[in-house]
Amino acid sequence: MAHLSLRDVLALPVLRSAEPRVLAGAGSLDQPVRWVHATELADIAPLLRAGDLVLTTGIGLPESPGALATFAESLAEVGASGLLVELGRRWTGDLPGELPAELVDACERVALPLVRLGRVSRFASITQAVGERVVDEQLAELRDAERVHETFTDLSLAEAAPAEILAAVQRLAGAAVVLESEQHQVLDYLAGPADVGGFLDDWQARSARVALPGRTTWDPAQGWLVTRLGPRERGWGRLVLQAPAPPSQRDIAVVERGAAALALHRLHDRDRDNLVRRTHHELVLALQTDPATEDVRRRCELAGFPTARRRFVGLTLRPRAEAAGGGSGGRRPTGDEVVAAVVHAAQAARVPALVCEMDQDVRVLLSLPAVSGSGSAGSAGSAADGAVDALAARVARSHAVAVGAGRATDSLATVDRTLRESRQVVDAVRTLGRDRVVHRLEDVHLRGLLTLLGEDDRLRLFVARELDALRAHDEAHGTDLLAAVRALVQHPASKAAAAASLHLSRPAFYARLAKVETLLDARLDDPDIRVSLHAALLADELGGRAGGPGGGA
Repeated sequence: MAHLSLRDVLALPVLRSAEPRVLAGAGSLDQPVRWVHATELADIAPLLRAGDLVLTTGIGLPESPGALATFAESLAEVGASGLLVELGRRWTGDLPGELPAELVDACERVALPLVRLGRVSRFASITQAVGERVVDEQLAELRDAERVHETFTDLSLAEAAPAEILAAVQRLAGAAVVLESEQHQVLDYLAGPADVGGFLDDWQARSARVALPGRTTWDPAQGWLVTRLGPRERGWGRLVLQAPAPPSQRDIAVVERGAAALALHRLHDRDRDNLVRRTHHELVLALQTDPATEDVRRRCELAGFPTARRRFVGLTLRPRAEAAGGGSGGRRPTGDEVVAAVVHAAQAARVPALVCEMDQDVRVLLSLPAVSGSGSAGSAGSAADGAVDALAARVARSHAVAVGAGRATDSLATVDRTLRESRQVVDAVRTLGRDRVVHRLEDVHLRGLLTLLGEDDRLRLFVARELDALRAHDEAHGTDLLAAVRALVQHPASKAAAAASLHLSRPAFYARLAKVETLLDARLDDPDIRVSLHAALLADELGGRAGGPGGGA
C-alpha cells in the first residue's frame, strides 16, 4: 500500500489554497509523510521522527546563513519529509528568491523538500487535514494488514496446498511470484499483471547470485523481494516476489506470511507423512504375522489399501551408491529419500501401496487388480510384472536402488511369502542391480537357493568342509588358492581365461590348481567337485555380506 507522500499533502485543498511552491528538493516529494509539526524552534530536529513534516513561519529560525544551512541539514539527518515555510511573518516574499538563498541551497544539497506557502493559512487547519489523512492511511494499512493476516491464517488452518498459497501471494502483491528450491530450481511460478518477458530466463544462475543474509531482502539488481523458507540452518527454498521498486512494508508482510504458510504446510505434510509411515509399518508387520484377521483387513482398507479381489506383490528396494560419474556422485540415497520416491511413484501410477523402511531396506506391498474370470494366469503375471517394472523405473530415475520382487499372490494370507521372497532376491543379487533394476526369483538361480538356506547350520558346515583347508593354507603361506578356484569356476570353458583374469601365466595358474587338488585330495576336472566348490564359494560370498544391505561386489 502506498503511504501519504508530500506530493499528496501539497494536493490537499487546504494546502492548494496556500499557494505552495517547491523551491528545493523536488526529487524527494514522493517520500512518505508520517505526521506534521507546526513549530518555530530552530532546534526541533531531536524531537522529530523520520517522515515528520515541519510547518513554520520562520520567525524563530536563526539569522546567519550558516545557521540556516545547519538547520536544514539537521532536518535531513533525522529524515524529515519536508519543510513548509509560510511567508508574511519572517519573510514577506518581496525578495527575488522569496526565501534566503542559503536555506534554499542547503535544502537542495541535502535533498530536503523546501516549500514556501504564498498565502497566510491556519496552521491548525493544515495540521488537522494532514493528520486526518495520515490516520486514514494508517487505518487502511491496518485493515489491509488484517486482511493479509486473515488470508494466510485461513489458508494455514485449511492446510492449503502450495499452489493456493502462491496464488494468494500473487493476488495480494499484484506481482509475479516464484517458489524455488534450495538449489534455486523453480518449483512453481505465477505471473503477475505487470510480468515482463524473460522473467524466468537463466533463473538458476541469477538466483544463485542473490545473497540472503537475513530473513528477507530486496535485490535491486534483479528487482526481487526474496524471503527464506525455513530457518537458516535448515532452509529448504526461497519465495521470490517481483519487485522492481523498493517494496512496501505490506509487500514484505505478504511475502513473509506466504513463506510462513508454506512452512506450515510442509510441517503438516511431514506430520501426515510420519503418521502414514507408522501406519504402513504397522500394517506390513501385521500382514507378515497375522494377515487373515478381519481387523488387519479392515485397517488396510481404511489406510487406502484395498484387499478384496486383488493381487499382491512384495518388493524390497535396497539403496546403493551410484556408479562413478553418476548423477548422485557416489552418494547412497537415504531410506527416507527412497520411501518418498516410492510413494510418489505409486501415487503417479495410481497403484495402492504400503511403503515402509525395515532393516535398512524399503519394503513395499502393492495391491493390483485381480485376474478377471476370462483372464489367464500368464496375462495377470505380465500385468503385475509391468506395474512393478514401471514403478521401479520411476524410482530408479531419481535414486540408485536394487529392487527384488516376490511372486504375486492372490491371497492376503500369503503376503508374507511375497515379501520374504523379495528380500531373499535382493540378498542374492550379486551386482546389486547395476545390470538391471528389478530382479525376480528366476533371475537368481543357485544364489536364490543358497540365500534361502543362508541361516541353516548345515550349509555353514558344508562351506567350512569345502573351503577351510584352502583358507588355512592361504593364511599360513600368504597364497591365494581360493582366488584360483574362484577363477576356475567362473571360467569353466577356458583355464587360459581363468589365468588371465588373475594376471597369471598358465604354468603358475596350473601350479596353484595342483596345490588345490593336493589339499582337497580331489580332482578339479570332476564336475561334481567343481559344482560343490562353486556352491561353497557362492554361499561364502552371500554369507559374508548378510550383515547389511548393499554389501558385496
